[in-house]
Amino acid sequence: MQNIFLLGLVSFFVDLSTEMVYPLIPLYLVSVLGATPVLVGIIEGVAESVASLLKVFSGYFTDKYQHKKPLAFAGYSASVFYKIGLLLAFSWTGILAARVIDRIGKGIRTTPRDVLVSESAAKGSMGKSFGVHKALDMAGSALGILIAYLLLSSSGSSSFNYQRLFGISIIPAVLGLAVLLFVKEQKQPRPERIREPFWQRFKELDSNLKLYLLVSFIFTLGNSSNTFLLLRAKSIGFTDTNVVLLYLLFNITAALLSIPFGKLSDKIGRKKLLVGGYLAFAAVYLGFALVSNTAVMVIIFIVYGFYTASTAGVERALIAEISPPELKGTMLGLQSTLVGIALLPASVIAGLLWNAFGPFAPFSFGAILALTAAVLLGRLLHTGVEQKLA
Repeated sequence: MQNIFLLGLVSFFVDLSTEMVYPLIPLYLVSVLGATPVLVGIIEGVAESVASLLKVFSGYFTDKYQHKKPLAFAGYSASVFYKIGLLLAFSWTGILAARVIDRIGKGIRTTPRDVLVSESAAKGSMGKSFGVHKALDMAGSALGILIAYLLLSSSGSSSFNYQRLFGISIIPAVLGLAVLLFVKEQKQPRPERIREPFWQRFKELDSNLKLYLLVSFIFTLGNSSNTFLLLRAKSIGFTDTNVVLLYLLFNITAALLSIPFGKLSDKIGRKKLLVGGYLAFAAVYLGFALVSNTAVMVIIFIVYGFYTASTAGVERALIAEISPPELKGTMLGLQSTLVGIALLPASVIAGLLWNAFGPFAPFSFGAILALTAAVLLGRLLHTGVEQKLA
């Protein structure tokens, strides 16, 4: 469990560093560098796509060469270079380059880190282990968002010293790298015969694993960028600073519930938690489609935290347990890549539906796909696997 806690601390500090600046990047681009909202969207889309495409390759190299810790260290190091890039950026192209560096690091580090978590988990506590890591991850995000909110609300966006915040954000990123040095890596010898591209053995994969990859892709097509959630909140009367507070509330909820839900998945099975999480997501998106009251919007963001806590760590535990041991990193990376690939059209579809029919349409579409994913997972995932994972 010490390794799990240390890996959680690494994510805590790095996410704290990232979320200190992430909510303010759009403001910096628009108010200081004169970028348009469309340009902001392009920057985020390009950066996230790069990260998604890298994850499956990172997983493959994790399995093949078994250098999980060095690979994770290289990925986390990008967070430091990202902040330095922000300090040196004086145009939107500089911000784009910095964001790409950050997302490259995300694409490299995620899979080897998840493999380290799974290999450090005690028998029968995979869900709890991923829950502990996710809780610390979300706690770091929440603290970073809170710092950004306090600084922004105290000075105002017009007089805010962005450069100073970019410089300060380097400190927690460096602390995260320092903690990673104390993580212990378990070397897992692999027979030479398995060191081949995973697609050559795709037919041999567990049918439940292939099903979950399909279900998560379908679900994600309706799971558009969180930007649309924040825009929806603003459309019913929340100010910019209060929207940041809603985002903070979501992160705090997810952080508090990740460990309890992880433990619960160890007892009752991953399938039940994931189906429940998809149903919670459907309720959230239906709420976003219909909401007109600010108090109700607060409740919806809290329920959104429930969804994240019941799925984010649990799905990683499920994939780690039903993947072939020699392909664990590759499958974790593949699932992240598929989700990332689906996120891009998901956001485009949401934007087109919003423009054509208003906010009701994209959120209703997301709720329908979430319900579809819940039914597919609940009806088709083998019961024997559910009991095994309980």
